[in-house]
Amino acid sequence: MKRDPDALTALGRRVLELEAREIAHAATRLDGAFARAVGMLAAAKGRVIVSGVGKSGLIARKIAATLTSTGTPATYLHPVDSLHGDLGIVGREDVAILLSKSGETEELFGLMAALQRLNVPIIALTGGAESTLAKVAQEVLDAGVAEEACPHDLAPTTSTGVALALGDALAVALLEVKGFQREDFAELHPGGSLGRKLLLRVRDVMLPPQGVLAPNATMREGVVALARCRGLAIVAEQERVVGVVTAGDLSRLAQSDPAFLDGPASAVMTRTPKTAGMDDLAAAALGRMERHGIMAMPVLDGDGRLAGVIHLHDLMRAGAV
Repeated sequence: MKRDPDALTALGRRVLELEAREIAHAATRLDGAFARAVGMLAAAKGRVIVSGVGKSGLIARKIAATLTSTGTPATYLHPVDSLHGDLGIVGREDVAILLSKSGETEELFGLMAALQRLNVPIIALTGGAESTLAKVAQEVLDAGVAEEACPHDLAPTTSTGVALALGDALAVALLEVKGFQREDFAELHPGGSLGRKLLLRVRDVMLPPQGVLAPNATMREGVVALARCRGLAIVAEQERVVGVVTAGDLSRLAQSDPAFLDGPASAVMTRTPKTAGMDDLAAAALGRMERHGIMAMPVLDGDGRLAGVIHLHDLMRAGAV
């Protein structure tokens, strides 16, 4: 049956609002079981086994992928395949996360029994607080929903959304506990634009310092340096940055003091300029420049000496954005 655009938009909005409401309700129900589940995952010496059937299985695959990409080795195990040889991937030092809306998914029962024999602790994501799954699990996270977004209350929609959000919550809390950093993330994502963004360092993009001014240099020399160095002149003494002069400074000075060319650069310079370190992430340097509205920054080495200059446009061309 055809629907007019407004009706379809309203239907889509209803689904999003319903799913958002159910996720918000799940957040209010988080309790000590969540913290204990994160502790179990952090303490595990093996991997995390994630399993579910049907749509829950698809969510389980995504949770396993998120855990793996954030520093916790995880794998999806199909519960039926586990009873036909694939159980061999499960170790006694593993932890399992099992997903089931009702907690009574029969295909999970064989895997649940095998995990119990191996003494592998189970974290359950289920809406069935009194279900078979909940009773065998060491920790239960309430993934229950009042209704599915499906108008027949049948197709898993809000329930899978809540389960996915709980999996994300576990993964994010776990990476915080483990101290997982941007650099660690970069090592696991070396390909594509994300890898370039996270691996790119200031040293990879910076230019060598040019046209550096002495503090007693005149602004006549400063104008030449600004033209040569793309709008940023660095004032340094004994390889230490003492200030910067920008094209903006030059414009303001020209309007206020017609004789500015004979004045010293030290009278005009910004004495506490924003700087970058050679080993800073290029994306972090780019963010700093955007926040402060500047086009270029001096780059310092580990001893605080002038090592180069970095420009906003170069960072953007290099893929730091």
